[in-house]
Amino acid sequence: MVAVAAGNVHTASNTGRSHSVGLRADGTVMATGWNGDGQCDVASWRDVTLVAAGWRRTLGLVGDGTVLVAGRHREGGCDVSRWREIVALACGDWHSVGLRADGTTVAVGNDRRGQCAVDMWRDVGAVAAGYLHTVGLTNDGRVLAVGDQSTGACDVSAWRDVVAVAAGSYHTVGVTAAGRVVAVGSNDSGQCNVADWHGIVAVAAGSTHTLGLRADGRVVAAGNNEHGQCDITGWNAIRSPD
Repeated sequence: MVAVAAGNVHTASNTGRSHSVGLRADGTVMATGWNGDGQCDVASWRDVTLVAAGWRRTLGLVGDGTVLVAGRHREGGCDVSRWREIVALACGDWHSVGLRADGTTVAVGNDRRGQCAVDMWRDVGAVAAGYLHTVGLTNDGRVLAVGDQSTGACDVSAWRDVVAVAAGSYHTVGVTAAGRVVAVGSNDSGQCNVADWHGIVAVAAGSTHTLGLRADGRVVAAGNNEHGQCDITGWNAIRSPD
C-alpha cells in the first residue's frame, strides 16, 4: 500500500457506516467496509495515483488526469466524468473537489452552503474538504475557504506561511512553515486544541479529532476519543505521505 483514504462521515445520529480505501504501488485499488451504494466497487480500477473518499463514494485519480468514481450519484458528488488535468482530490461528505494542474479548482455535489464555489480560486496547491466547507492552500502560503460560516471553520483569511491543510467536519487545521499548527472552527471536543504543538510536518482531521505528525515520526492527537481514535501512544517512525 502507498496511500489510504477513509470515507469521512460527520458525527450525527444517522451516520456511522463508512468504508476504507487502499491504493497499491501498481496503481490498483481495494476497498472494504460499507458498500451500500457501490462505493467499494473499485477492483477494476487501474493506473490510479491517488484516492479520496467521501460518505457513500470513492474517487480515484488516474495518471492521465482524469478521475474514476464509484458510489452514490444522487447529490452530484460523482459527476466528475468531465474533469481533466486533475492533480489532487478531496471529498467532503456530499461534495467532491478537484485541483487542476494550472492551480484552478473545480467542485461538484451538494452546494447548499456554497462549499462548491471554488471556480474563482487561482494559484492553489492543495485542497481539503469538510462536511459543509472547502479549503484551498495557495502556493504563497495563504488559505482560502468557502462554505458554512456558522462554525468558524472558514475563518482562515489571516493565516500566512501555511504549508499544509486538513478539514474535519466542522473545523480546519493548518501547518505553518515553522512547524506550528493553527485551527479554527468547532472545538466542542477539543479538536482545535493544537496551539502547543511544534515540529509538525503533516496534519489530518477527522470528524471531531485532529492528528499531527512530528518531524521525528511521532504523532500527537487532540479531540474526541470516544472510540479510541486518539490513542496514538507508542506510534513512532511514522512517515509523512509525499
